[in-house]
Amino acid sequence: MCCELDEVTNPNAATIDSVQNGATQADIQLLAVGLESVMRNDLEYHYDTVSILGRDYYDLTSVDPRYTGELLKGPLDNNGFLTTRAYAAWYKIIKAANVLIEAVENSAAGFDDEVKNSYYGYAKTIKAYALLMVANRQYTNGIRLEVSDPNNLGPIVDYADALAGIKTMLEEAATNLSTAGDSFDFSLSSGYDGFNTPETFMQFNKALQARLALYQNDKTAALTALSDSFFDMDGDLWNGPAHVFGATGNDILNNQFHILVNSGIGDAFMVHPSWVNDAESGDTRVSSKSQLFEPGTRTFDGLTSDYQVALYKSNVDPVYLIRNEELLLIYAEAQIGTDANAAVEAINVIRNAAGIGNYTGATDDASLLDEVLKQRRYSLFAEGHRWVDLRRLNRFNEIPLDRPGDDRIDAFPTPFTETGF
Repeated sequence: MCCELDEVTNPNAATIDSVQNGATQADIQLLAVGLESVMRNDLEYHYDTVSILGRDYYDLTSVDPRYTGELLKGPLDNNGFLTTRAYAAWYKIIKAANVLIEAVENSAAGFDDEVKNSYYGYAKTIKAYALLMVANRQYTNGIRLEVSDPNNLGPIVDYADALAGIKTMLEEAATNLSTAGDSFDFSLSSGYDGFNTPETFMQFNKALQARLALYQNDKTAALTALSDSFFDMDGDLWNGPAHVFGATGNDILNNQFHILVNSGIGDAFMVHPSWVNDAESGDTRVSSKSQLFEPGTRTFDGLTSDYQVALYKSNVDPVYLIRNEELLLIYAEAQIGTDANAAVEAINVIRNAAGIGNYTGATDDASLLDEVLKQRRYSLFAEGHRWVDLRRLNRFNEIPLDRPGDDRIDAFPTPFTETGF
């Protein structure tokens, strides 16, 4: 006869129920800090997969054949890690944001409305950011916007409805932040320096609204959002909130950093040859974001390249959520069809920063859009935009097919765990 043991709760560890009902101020501050921290987990699975699909670069390390097979040929496995790892990571962020919101609502801390709104504005902005990232992965296969009750999940909605729902969430967050007082009740990392008060965090929120408006092809909304963001024609192109990393204690490393080697072995994450070949002479973005692979060409699985990805120089370099360079390019694109001179002004800021001088091409709408897309290709290299840009601008056929049997994949499948088949 065996004995039965009751489940023992760890008396030294918080439970979901304990923080969602009657949480203290310290509990909620910890949840807010944890939300920022969890955002960094598994980032490489998102950026590597979408960058390979968009042919920013290849993974020619030969560690896993799926990187040169499944991602470039399809179909994507709805139960494989290339599909599920990033999807799960984004929804963990959404879960953490939902827990924080509920904990504030049911807190025993006695927060006033300003403090509550500071937490709500922060959590909803981060939640909307994560939903937008996963929506761009899933595209026509849709996402769930409502997942706060794991026993009663909301429906999977299409891409247009997902964007609309995320827009509403960002607007709600902005309303919260506008009545959140002068400071947050919690600390953000150095990655949010300049964005660590409700007022300045609102600028991040508005920048995300501008990005989303571009995806909705609403140029007026994009320009309006930019006017309240940290968009700065004369500012540092790398200004923006960022994930930060560390090599000590319980911190984690930036796993998108790839070791640069001067031999035929190593972290062979290789730039797509067209990115180097199509660049204008002297473009410093090429020399700063890639490195010639020595002693020669890297070849694996019928794919070849001469240049390694060198966007990150160390394993503690920051990864930006959104930055001023992208905002200038959003501005330029949003001005096309309305103010060509304003579009060219922003384009020239980008071009001159890259050492290639002013734009001298035609200023009709089609030519300016070609130019903006080209600058986005080089300015935002390996930051997850190329695949989305070509898709949203109906230029998906510009993704090169490098071998017989290769294909262009425009969306990740809904994971098996979401469908059951």
